[in-house]
Amino acid sequence: MTLHSDVAELLAGAGILDVDVDNAVADEHVRSSAYRRVVLVAASSRSRDRDRAIVATILRDPHEMGSKSAVVDLVDRIATKATGPAEFRQWSAELLPEIGQLKTEAYREFIRRRIDDWLFYLSIEDGHVPTPVELAEVTYWMQRVLAEESTSPAVLAVLAESGRSKKIRNIAQNRCPDRSGTAQRPTPPHSSGTGGGAHKGRADCKKHYTEP
Repeated sequence: MTLHSDVAELLAGAGILDVDVDNAVADEHVRSSAYRRVVLVAASSRSRDRDRAIVATILRDPHEMGSKSAVVDLVDRIATKATGPAEFRQWSAELLPEIGQLKTEAYREFIRRRIDDWLFYLSIEDGHVPTPVELAEVTYWMQRVLAEESTSPAVLAVLAESGRSKKIRNIAQNRCPDRSGTAQRPTPPHSSGTGGGAHKGRADCKKHYTEP
């Protein structure tokens, strides 16, 4: 398969008719934009049957940064639609052999880590409360997502105690419900009350985590 035929096949399969294949082949930026549109169409489909073939085709592109970004976009979109970790694990397992096409190890590892991050996220959505050791195994990006989005007092407690950075710990601490069930109000950036209040919020959150 040539790059021209790969791009033409992807565009045709997604029903994208307004992209000139010759221009896309000649310009990696046009091609990367086209891949993102292909991914959007693929992710919107109710069927996952073509995803592996689409990923395999995209990853044959010699411009690896653009192809990596497109595949990560697909992973993100499918993860947010998954009903749980088992479904996403089964889907992503089919992609792992294709990821090996990338010559750049850092890109291969980036996609694999993103998949692991989403499996972690989905397990938490399914009710799992991570240990500090488990939390340390996910990326800063995923810890930040959880600190900003999780509604579980137990999960926020772990993040408030063991988040990778002070910023993540503070976000989780400020969002953790206090013992009355209301959320802690974030401390204004320039407020002088940054001492006892911060420790109190974290302590309250920890009680939610340790109490049955």
